[in-house]
Amino acid sequence: MKTAHYLFLSIFMSGIFTCLYSQEKTNVVFHKTHEEKKLSAPYSDAVQVGNVFYLSGQIGMDHSTRTLVEGGIEAETKKSIKNIEEVLAQHGMTLDNVVKCTVILNSISDYNVFNGVYSKFFPKKPARTTMAASGLPRNAKVEIEVIAVQ
Repeated sequence: MKTAHYLFLSIFMSGIFTCLYSQEKTNVVFHKTHEEKKLSAPYSDAVQVGNVFYLSGQIGMDHSTRTLVEGGIEAETKKSIKNIEEVLAQHGMTLDNVVKCTVILNSISDYNVFNGVYSKFFPKKPARTTMAASGLPRNAKVEIEVIAVQ
């Protein structure tokens, strides 16, 4: 019986020590933007926690002109995703690294058209939440934020 208690105690203690040892402090890195014109923005393009990257929402903005692309929901969706690709590339990733998307549409009536464009870029089908909200920055039709794993 004592042997069983010692065995249980040693297994229990090794589990405790393993948990404590693996609880290393995870560094949080706030990555500055790669776009010079966005340096004054009050947010980071990406925040890294371990190997997980949380990207700020992207709208269909041409960063060189600081204006939305023309062409409605299709063009804005493409440009939003291209902007996400640029941020991911700065950290050695692609859209294949994306595990979660949050999509905000200015109008839910754009849902089907948005999906038609979106599905061409995300064949792996990451988890996604889509909602409608008015008042997106610069009166954009869509904003997309992602979580990616390196």
